Amino acid sequence: MPWNTLDDLALAGKTVLTRVDINVPMEGGVVTDTTRIDKILPTVNDIIARGGKVVLLAHFDRPKGKVVPEMSLSRIQPALEAALGRRVVFGADCVGSEATTAIAAAVQGDVVLLENTRFHPGEEKNDPALASQMAALGDVYVNDAFSAAHRAHASTEGIARLLPKAAGRLMEAELKALEAALGNPVRPVVAVVGGAKVSTKLDLLGNLVGKVDHLVIGGGMANTFLVARGTEVGKSLAERDMAPTAREIMAKAEAAGCTIHLPVDVVVAREFRAGAASETVAADACPADAMILDAGPATVAALEQVFAGAKTLIWNGPLGAFEIAPFDAATNAAARAVARLTREGRLVSVAGGGDTVAALNQAGAAADFTFISTAGGAFLEWMEGKELPGVAALMA
Repeated sequence: MPWNTLDDLALAGKTVLTRVDINVPMEGGVVTDTTRIDKILPTVNDIIARGGKVVLLAHFDRPKGKVVPEMSLSRIQPALEAALGRRVVFGADCVGSEATTAIAAAVQGDVVLLENTRFHPGEEKNDPALASQMAALGDVYVNDAFSAAHRAHASTEGIARLLPKAAGRLMEAELKALEAALGNPVRPVVAVVGGAKVSTKLDLLGNLVGKVDHLVIGGGMANTFLVARGTEVGKSLAERDMAPTAREIMAKAEAAGCTIHLPVDVVVAREFRAGAASETVAADACPADAMILDAGPATVAALEQVFAGAKTLIWNGPLGAFEIAPFDAATNAAARAVARLTREGRLVSVAGGGDTVAALNQAGAAADFTFISTAGGAFLEWMEGKELPGVAALMA
């Protein structure tokens, strides 16, 4: 790989500045989901096992360069201690005397958690002076926050230019999975892209049609493509003004040898609510007073055949209005088909994006995917073919 991993660094006796993403949800002062904390444990434990002192750099929420007590990382300290099973020493700043005091107070086996990097206006501006102050606290730098890698911030990009650096275990796993999915994949490659609007995923679709063999389009985006083909979609969500763009994408796909798959049948209803009366019709037979809310069973059956012939699959976005039954059926069935093929060793499957993770969890399929990325914006920008500053800095 073009970047170092923890295996490439000498850590014994070193202070290891470790950028992590522990921007976890909280309610009533209590962390309600520890997933992001749990995911940094391999990196933290590995550094400690090899004799390094772990100093965590992280952001929490959006304080916009100001000290906001409700956004202090001290609120995460109890959950972090519980997950690590170690003492966590908190530093009331991420630079300066309060940071150095906290680091000095920690003994081998402790973890140091420094205050929210975004309390400093220089963080999001990637201020070289702030990056230098951070770098002065440690000997080496480890980035384990792929989810923040699309931001050129002082703690994700600037500091990486100043110290010996490496990817943490979570970052390493993300980059390996992404390389396997789009960088140098085993073909045929299928991409599943769902969501409401084509306009939000233009770069994504434009990049994918040149890289994958099959592109499955679902959700409200599929309605826009149906309109572009001249199909009426009734009262369905569709960006009719994006029809020319959709036709351009279809033309680009054809030129690149990429097959686009749209629904052949759809589930329609007159109202969008749980348990609403619905019916399945051909994709070109949506009643004028109805809206398309899911792909139909014939579409799912066709997709299962596409999946069965693939070797690599990447998934972003649901196929329908998965939040509400019965309009979650297509997403659930397709996700379970991918999970089964992955479990059987026939498919490498990588998925990411907020709604995607929720949809795959709801389908009970997430555990069987080869890799599920919890990174939202970074995962999407990578799929769009954009350079991620936090990753690029690890290669410099």
